Amino acid sequence: MISWRDAETPLPMIRDPRMAFDQLFGAGGSEGERTSRRKATASVLDYVTGQVADLNRKLDASDRQRMERYLEDAREIERRIQRVEARNATGEARELPGAPAGVPDSFDEHVKLMFDLQALAFQADVTRVFSFKMGRDASSRVYPESGVAKGFHPASHHGNRPAAVTEFAQMNRYHVSLLPYFMDKLAAIQEGDRTLLDKSLIIYGSPMGDGNVHNHKRCPLVLLGGANGQLPGNVHHRAAAGTPMANVLLSAMHMVGLDDVPQFGDSTGAFSL
Repeated sequence: MISWRDAETPLPMIRDPRMAFDQLFGAGGSEGERTSRRKATASVLDYVTGQVADLNRKLDASDRQRMERYLEDAREIERRIQRVEARNATGEARELPGAPAGVPDSFDEHVKLMFDLQALAFQADVTRVFSFKMGRDASSRVYPESGVAKGFHPASHHGNRPAAVTEFAQMNRYHVSLLPYFMDKLAAIQEGDRTLLDKSLIIYGSPMGDGNVHNHKRCPLVLLGGANGQLPGNVHHRAAAGTPMANVLLSAMHMVGLDDVPQFGDSTGAFSL
């Protein structure tokens, strides 16, 4: 688990874009109500047409344009999910036979749909925090787009063979290559005098320093975005041996305004960025 409601309550992971879309934007207070709504109308936007019209009358021209762009972005994501569901309902063989109908077989398409949902949720201030795993622990999924035909977890146990290390690096390079798509999404959304990327802090990393021996030392982290001007860019830090990753996470919390948090996990102090 990577998200927790409190110290003892983990939150379930959601991998289905349809479920994520409905929980963030769907009309209805329960899954049953949202399902009924989907059957009754072609789009969630049909359900709020009257409310949107009332709101538009109170907005100036520039805000109406922002509202129109936002609603069209929401509708386009909904259309893409509907196309995935229709494709997966044809009865044709799937690459991911056990996956929900809303999950694309293409990893690339799946990740970008989830990134788009996150950007839309940030834009509407539906949430200010999200956690997103690029893959399940110990998954043997193959990522053809990486150019490597091995499963991810078996590839991580490369035995320090140079060719196998290169293949595993190639798979990781592919995963990292998807991040600019999300960064570009946030950078294209203007929020006052700054972009949403300028106001966001994105942390990407790994719990493994060396998957070949399950080594949790020297785990890499990349911090992206501007954090409202608090994150300096174009720097690389090498932490002293034994520095807890939680020290960096504690510093990140301070950067986004949680100055009253003295400790996080096993942190021993803030890590200067």
